[in-house]
Amino acid sequence: MPTIVRTVVAVATLSAATLTAHAQGVTGDVQAGHKKAEMCIGCHGIPGYQNSFPEIHKVPKISGQNGAYIVSALNAYKKGDRKHPTMRGIAGSLSEQDMADLAAFYASQAGQTPADTPKTASATAAALIEKGACASCHGANFAKPIDPSYPKIAGQHADYLYVALKAYTVEGNNVVGRSNGVMAGIAKQFKPAEMREITKYLSTLDGDLQTVPQSRFR
Repeated sequence: MPTIVRTVVAVATLSAATLTAHAQGVTGDVQAGHKKAEMCIGCHGIPGYQNSFPEIHKVPKISGQNGAYIVSALNAYKKGDRKHPTMRGIAGSLSEQDMADLAAFYASQAGQTPADTPKTASATAAALIEKGACASCHGANFAKPIDPSYPKIAGQHADYLYVALKAYTVEGNNVVGRSNGVMAGIAKQFKPAEMREITKYLSTLDGDLQTVPQSRFR
């Protein structure tokens, strides 16, 4: 394993442990999260719904996502470590309990159980995934991360994964980008075309992420 990858994996493990310990004091409630999700369903409750910022891409599937990751992501938007005006505005209005409840609700909506072994990647995609040591954090099948504060990425929309991965390479921009030393170190190894190759493959994998249609009228 390359030195840079060993380093970022070690840092990621430490960071995840810190986040997990911090989150243990708040327990999420699925039913409470269901009621609070009204602010989320306008985008995440519509299959195929697209976001136009910072470029057109499908909004991520979050039903079935790890609850600890959802909390971590919301906190990153709230702090500005993830720069997305809409998400920052929403996350900024949430308390720790709100985040925990929403995370519990969406984590409870997992789809089919993914296979333990993912389908074979092309030689090009396999080499790129090996270079990034993606399975070291996201799991051998990319649906069972080594820590629940890491996202499941198997079956996620390719265009969203591409935009997210590219965001980690952005520096000095007040409205676009994601601040994460671990992912930045990995993402900066790849050219845009290589990122697309990786994310296209990951999107084809079986996973338990899904978009559960939800009515705005309850």
